[in-house]
Amino acid sequence: MESISRISGLLESARELTLDAAQSARGSRTSSKTLPPAQITKLLDSRNEREVLEGLRRVISMMYRSQPCLTYFSSVVKNVASPNIEIKKLVYIYLLSYAEQEPDLALLSINTIQKSLSDGNPQVRALALKTMSGIRVPVISQIVSLAIKKGLGDMSPYVRKAAALAIPKCYRLDPNTLPQLLDYLSTLLGDRQYYVAGAAVKAFMDICPDRIDLIHKHYRSLVKKLVDMDEWSQLATLKLMTRYSRLCFPQRTRRVKKSNGTRGFYGDEGNVEEAGEEVSVPDPDLELLLKSIKPLLQSRNSAVVLAVTRCYIYLGTQEYADLSIGPLVALLRGPQDIQHVALYNIVSVCLTRPEAFVKYASHFLVHSKDTLQIWELKLELLTLIFPHCDPYMKGLILNELEHFSRGTDKDLVREAVRAIGRCAQSDTRTSARCLRLLLNQITSLDGNLVAESLTVVRHLIQQDPSSHKSTVIRLAKNLDTATSPRARATIIWLVGEFSGIDGENNIAPDVLRILAKGFADEAEPAKLQIVLLAAKVYLHYLNRQEVEGVKSAALDTTTLHDYTSVRDEGFGRLDSPHHADHLATEPEPEHPIVVLWNYILLLARYDTSYDLRDRTRLYKALLAVPSSTQLASLMLLAPKPVPHTPSPSEGRTGFTLGSASLVVGEDGGLHGLRGYEALPDWVEDGKEPDPSLRNAEVKAEYDGQRVIPAGERLDSAVRESRQIAGSPSTTNGSAPSGAKEKTLDDWLAESEAEEEDSDEVDEESEEAEETYEESSEEESEEYDDSDDDMEHDRLVK
Repeated sequence: MESISRISGLLESARELTLDAAQSARGSRTSSKTLPPAQITKLLDSRNEREVLEGLRRVISMMYRSQPCLTYFSSVVKNVASPNIEIKKLVYIYLLSYAEQEPDLALLSINTIQKSLSDGNPQVRALALKTMSGIRVPVISQIVSLAIKKGLGDMSPYVRKAAALAIPKCYRLDPNTLPQLLDYLSTLLGDRQYYVAGAAVKAFMDICPDRIDLIHKHYRSLVKKLVDMDEWSQLATLKLMTRYSRLCFPQRTRRVKKSNGTRGFYGDEGNVEEAGEEVSVPDPDLELLLKSIKPLLQSRNSAVVLAVTRCYIYLGTQEYADLSIGPLVALLRGPQDIQHVALYNIVSVCLTRPEAFVKYASHFLVHSKDTLQIWELKLELLTLIFPHCDPYMKGLILNELEHFSRGTDKDLVREAVRAIGRCAQSDTRTSARCLRLLLNQITSLDGNLVAESLTVVRHLIQQDPSSHKSTVIRLAKNLDTATSPRARATIIWLVGEFSGIDGENNIAPDVLRILAKGFADEAEPAKLQIVLLAAKVYLHYLNRQEVEGVKSAALDTTTLHDYTSVRDEGFGRLDSPHHADHLATEPEPEHPIVVLWNYILLLARYDTSYDLRDRTRLYKALLAVPSSTQLASLMLLAPKPVPHTPSPSEGRTGFTLGSASLVVGEDGGLHGLRGYEALPDWVEDGKEPDPSLRNAEVKAEYDGQRVIPAGERLDSAVRESRQIAGSPSTTNGSAPSGAKEKTLDDWLAESEAEEEDSDEVDEESEEAEETYEESSEEESEEYDDSDDDMEHDRLVK
């Protein structure tokens, strides 16, 4: 009979599986077809679980396709009491989406959900807790709080994790429940299960990230559990520990003496320098954190690697920071979106520690498949590490930049030219080669490229003007072929800066003469520079005339003395009226520079640009009065500071590593995106919390002030049972270590001995009872006799 019932059970289970498979196959074929609302309602109201499940699947699929499903609310909610867990899941999913729109009907299901909190299946209990906390109806905030309190003491860690994740939802429902939630949170932070503690940390960061006092007693346990947590809990815990370390551990340093390498006669180091370098000395608890998170550098999650790098950069010493460089660069092997974010963080670290990335220079070479944002950051990295590389790597980087500067992609060519300029500025030994590479771009047909190249050339020339006279002459020859207004303006400005060299042998007046012919056809930027060039050339002419005027004045005084002496001696040839009239009628011709200056003033006077007209009037008024020549020299001929081209990402250095504001940069505003929080400063030495607060241990017993988690209760019960089993008075406890295990015969012998002992005890007890009865009878007889005597005495009296 048993075999027949077993066979029938197997056949029934096979039938169930066949029906499930057919139902799923039919559902996969017909899922795209939408049933009429009446038919869906009929399925939901059916008593057959298969039909109800099919109706719920239809409703959920419509919900995710953004189709209206609110009309089925009552039909869906009444299935919340179904014992089928699949039906429960779908009903809970529907409730989480539409409970806010139908709060009155949603409240009808709260009692049923509360009953599920006592279900024997921990998955059902956790699902009920998640659903109750996810129903966004403020009226049930206290019910949710009580459900969380019940979940704290649950035997299953899965349910306790759900209770931890429900705390922020309860806080958003009603912020007045914060004091209760803080008590629950303090309990969950000390849970022995790492995934419960990780969820508690996420809840902590959501509702009260500033309550550092709750973390003190759990700090060391959280640090030890950090490696075992899931990836998202690791991110929250690392963020918490970074803030906690800044607020609770002061930054201490000590000075380390450095020896000069010489050894004494007996092998000891000699000639030790007294002035050493300062080395950071981390707190022991901070050192525990830095050592514990080291394995996370091998995490498969790029965000975790980035969070560990943030800890090492902002909290650790130089050794820990160097450990994180390799895993950070390894993120460039991932997809392009991860490469993009990783490169921003690599650039941020490289701005402060460029020498650490030199050995990874080959990882920053541009590939053909790289997008615009990626190769821009790679070129920036190459320029940052360029001054710290060896000659071979410098040559390789310049060859790469030269190759890209001759490409067809205009954006890549422009960035390559700028990168060459930054390389030349950072290392003057390679500036000559960089200048040659840039001068080759002047003949390009791309006006923007020529303008960018000339801007970089101008910066290089200003570093050492005296050694670049031939370069300026070469640039002036290219004015006939340069068509870009920016390029022509740059060349004209350079010619004007070199207009005071070699006096009258300078090429500036001749260049001005050529430019004056086509002044009307020039663009406005070029016209402004032509007027400035004319003002500088004319000012140099005035300065030379002033110097020569002083000399000619001395010569004129001597000539006048000679003329007077000759006249007194009777030489009347010079005093003849005919000669005097000849001197008065022949004016001296104007200098060509004066003519050019007046011609430029006349051309600019009738130009359509008011900016050009105003600037021309300023120069004219400044140079018209001899007394203002010195002021004009200070304004126009003052030495210009050497320009420095900053790295494009220097404006992002104020943002925290790993934050979204670091990637967005200036587009996120001055203080980053909304919600951005900078790292707090290090706590001052002497103002940090008492380190003894981190020595507190979590008590595994009921104390009346907090709910003891089930895990702690189980652990304490196991310890107590072991203690009881190890005591010598127990008979059923385990044998002490080193003792021989008891066999069945031993147990039987012990049981027989116990029975014999019990029989002897019974006989002794029977004898004792008989003796007790005899003595009690004698005492009663004596008591009766004494009573008779007492009565006889009373009668006699």
